[in-house]
Amino acid sequence: MTQTARTMKKRTGALVAAAAVAALAFPAQAHAAAVACGGGVSTQNIGARGCVSAERWKDGKIFWRDITAHALITNSRSHASWVEYEAYLHVQGDGDDWMKMGSGRTIVERRSTVGPIAIATSTRICGPVKITIRVHVRPAGGAWSNWSSAATSQCQT
Repeated sequence: MTQTARTMKKRTGALVAAAAVAALAFPAQAHAAAVACGGGVSTQNIGARGCVSAERWKDGKIFWRDITAHALITNSRSHASWVEYEAYLHVQGDGDDWMKMGSGRTIVERRSTVGPIAIATSTRICGPVKITIRVHVRPAGGAWSNWSSAATSQCQT
């Protein structure tokens, strides 16, 4: 094996290890009281997992919850790609309406994973309701993926 081949093998191993560490460290990075992730979705070799974190805090006698939508995006293509993403929020009991939380765009290097990317945060008064977020992605100029949903109870401890 040539020196160049050994160097490339080491770099590839380091990249895979870094992606694994990032995926395992996700709950710690979110600094959240609760994290829930949905299943993976993909379109045109771009994959995503949507996650929701909920952090409880108190202002006087009122408890609040910061709900943050996140995306973990994987590019299995042989070239880097611009990827767009969006997150929507639904509050149980508020009908069937989904509120757009936010969107963004990032470049994902070839055969790599980025994230978790915090897309947007919504602050709500604590209540006995379930919050669901959904995330989808698309490569620039491509088709949107299906939705990856995740849910949490607002004031669950």
